[in-house]
Amino acid sequence: MRRRAFGRSGAGRGVVLRAGLATLFAVLPSLGLVPHVASSAEGYVPVSGAGSTWSQNAVDQWRRDVQQYGMRVNYSGTGSSDGRRQFLNGTVDFAASDIPFQSRPEDGSPPERPPAGSFAYMPVTAGGTVFMYNLTINGQRVTNLRLSGANIAKIFTGVLTKWNDPAIATDNPGLTMPDKAIVPVVRSDGSGSTAQFTIWMIDQQRDIWEVYCRRAGRSACGLTSYYPTVPGMIAQAGDLGVAGYVAQSYADGAVGYVNYSYALNAGFPVAKMLNAAGYYTEPTPSNVAVSLLKAKINTDESSEAYLTQQLEEVYADTDQRTYPLSSYSYLIIPTKVQGQFTEKKGNTLGAFSYYAMCQGQQQSASLGYSPMPINLVRAGFDQILKIPGVAAQDIKVESCNNPTFAADGPNKLAATAPMPEACDKQGPEQCATGTGGAKKSTPVKKATAATTTTTIAGAATPGSAPAAAPRANGSAPGPGGGTATTAPAKGTTRKATDGGGNLVATGPEAPAVQSCADTGDCAVEVDQELAVADGGQAVAAPLTLATESGWGGDQTLMVLAAVFALGVVLAPALTASAVGRRK
Repeated sequence: MRRRAFGRSGAGRGVVLRAGLATLFAVLPSLGLVPHVASSAEGYVPVSGAGSTWSQNAVDQWRRDVQQYGMRVNYSGTGSSDGRRQFLNGTVDFAASDIPFQSRPEDGSPPERPPAGSFAYMPVTAGGTVFMYNLTINGQRVTNLRLSGANIAKIFTGVLTKWNDPAIATDNPGLTMPDKAIVPVVRSDGSGSTAQFTIWMIDQQRDIWEVYCRRAGRSACGLTSYYPTVPGMIAQAGDLGVAGYVAQSYADGAVGYVNYSYALNAGFPVAKMLNAAGYYTEPTPSNVAVSLLKAKINTDESSEAYLTQQLEEVYADTDQRTYPLSSYSYLIIPTKVQGQFTEKKGNTLGAFSYYAMCQGQQQSASLGYSPMPINLVRAGFDQILKIPGVAAQDIKVESCNNPTFAADGPNKLAATAPMPEACDKQGPEQCATGTGGAKKSTPVKKATAATTTTTIAGAATPGSAPAAAPRANGSAPGPGGGTATTAPAKGTTRKATDGGGNLVATGPEAPAVQSCADTGDCAVEVDQELAVADGGQAVAAPLTLATESGWGGDQTLMVLAAVFALGVVLAPALTASAVGRRK
């Protein structure tokens, strides 16, 4: 009777089915068919940080992402200087800064001296400092402004005060520049963006900077996080404050320095900056990747400056794609229990850091940054292990699906970065295409036929660095040993030669198709798609997105394995139910 009752009881069958399903869901993760998802059961406690607004758009996105795993990471964009100060005072658990601690400040500010062995640097974002501007000509917004390094320095030191100055007109032969006042917008707070900008000026435009610094009343004119101002300038707190002022309708004529992501978010253009190769560029993800191949990274693991950067060779790089003001920003993480920081907080901070270095990098291009290269991701994982209380993750770094990673080692994003258009070369032509967050073209005056030239990508041109010798497949050797695929300007003709350099064929070159990572013109949908894909992933469990569309053998095997596992765990329950009904 009891067996008959059990066989007829829905509740009894439900117990068996639930047990079977529980077994199934316990088995599937071991088969790799469903991702492990971290939850609040991990015991995460809230952590807090402060600092850089240059990297804040990335940090804020990652904070939102990890909420689904039960992590709460609080962050205040108060500027790099304040982030370092709060870390030293023990009032935050971590800091974000665009420059290291200033133990020997060059601007007369108090030295920053953290206890030895109490912190580590972890490069976490790469990008460009840009000059976002608000300028109209006859009521139409300008979106294709170009500026040389000397003119940028002169604008932010009060030497150039009108947009129609002949020096600026020379940069912009396709525009009739308006008779409007230039309004430089700088940071009012201690800023890593200011520090990076002044480091560049000291290296590249020292005379202009030193004259201005003394005129502004400074006695020490080295690197500074606090921009000296003079009448006619506007000072705002944070990159968001600078971008917010420039974007106002009353700010026609304004230009300010911010991270590239802020211009994208605001829908405003950025000035293309003249590089050492004689081309005007903007910091697309691929251009930043190319630029930072020249960054010198401190690789002395015994040094407290381990993983910090020296950028002088970036400024002088003669690759046509380089954006001179490309740089990294760091997380400053604790390496011992101190202040309000505990090992429980270390568990949360470690998990968040793993996410930022792996899954978080997949979103870099859509946010306005460039993904970290594989050597710095590996080094970052080593730094994370120094956090007290961290739960070490066994991550195969190659599976992080980072766009810079290539199987043979070189930075893939840099090796495939497109060459600039011929009209981006310094000279009588000017591209009409928009920049930053404003992609609408601006009409330009045509160059005279006598001075118009067509440049084939990869060919040497007067006044530029010699082009690399083409390979057999039509690509050119890229920096660092990679292969740089050239992207000829539209309408140019490709010439094929044999091994001896003899012309064997000619034909029209198809326009290069640039991706989001190439152009930085990433629609919001890209970010949303990544967020959805990340949603089922574990903290620090690398997310692998399919690189090809369609159904493949791996998918078939996974489904067959799932069906087999389902049959194994449910067959006893179904058999018992059938026997019970017959009885």
